[in-house]
Amino acid sequence: MGELFLRVLFLYHDEDMVWFKKEKPPLQTPVEKERRVRTEGLFSKCPACENFIWKKELTSNLFVCPKCSYHSKINARQRLKFLLDDGQYKEFDAHLKSSDPLQFVDRKNYRERLEKAIQSTGSNEAVVNAEGSIHGHEVVCAAMEYSFIGGSMGSVVGEKITRAIERSLNTQKAMIVVSASGGARMMEGVLSLMQMAKISSALARLDEERIPFISLLTDPTTGGVTASFAMLGDLNIAEPKALIGFAGPRVIEQTIRQKLPDGFQRSEFLLEHGMLDAVLSRQDLREFIADWLLFMGER
Repeated sequence: MGELFLRVLFLYHDEDMVWFKKEKPPLQTPVEKERRVRTEGLFSKCPACENFIWKKELTSNLFVCPKCSYHSKINARQRLKFLLDDGQYKEFDAHLKSSDPLQFVDRKNYRERLEKAIQSTGSNEAVVNAEGSIHGHEVVCAAMEYSFIGGSMGSVVGEKITRAIERSLNTQKAMIVVSASGGARMMEGVLSLMQMAKISSALARLDEERIPFISLLTDPTTGGVTASFAMLGDLNIAEPKALIGFAGPRVIEQTIRQKLPDGFQRSEFLLEHGMLDAVLSRQDLREFIADWLLFMGER
């Protein structure tokens, strides 16, 4: 049997019948290799239109695709840099950190998650508090960091946003919150849910003092953040096609047993149904907010 197998293998052994054929990459000239090395990492692929964009062009366009206007996610410090005059701001309460009050463990230890998030983002929590100005109008701004455990709202996030509101009260400066969050932080249980009431009560004091509060909702803003301070602004604005909602579409469909309309929970849908005041491109935010601060009698 072994001899027969070898004879069959010999008869069918030619270039077209090789059983294990290794594909060789095409040869590249030294000029082609040098060009590839020089351009590697200089372009970014748009996740919406799939066109390749020069990274410098994307950065200068505030990370908005120049071909399809897709708004890429940006971190909290980039947001502050783009929003505030000359990209200058003074950060405060940066030292506050979560302490793992419930000693929570799921697939990973919560403390390990926190340490990893701190190392990857360079921030101690999922929100950055800052003071700056927009076209000369002095503001207090709290920008959420989605890369920090999904921008989830834990005890420290609630404390930092509340402190930012209290600074707004003390200085009589307008308050701006930029939301980017998956909702309350499950690793802190009911303590995270308490932040909804805590921040909302602080905003009520801001309303009593007639100090403007502008809420900017970005992709995504969901869960307890949407159900509390994100929708309580004197002016609620959002970026195009931002996902905004409380429960996810699948949960809603299973609850009401109906098919949801196209674009449900996107900023344009919410604007059409009266949940938002405006949907604005990232390049237009500074001018729009400055005009409204003037209109609302910013002090």
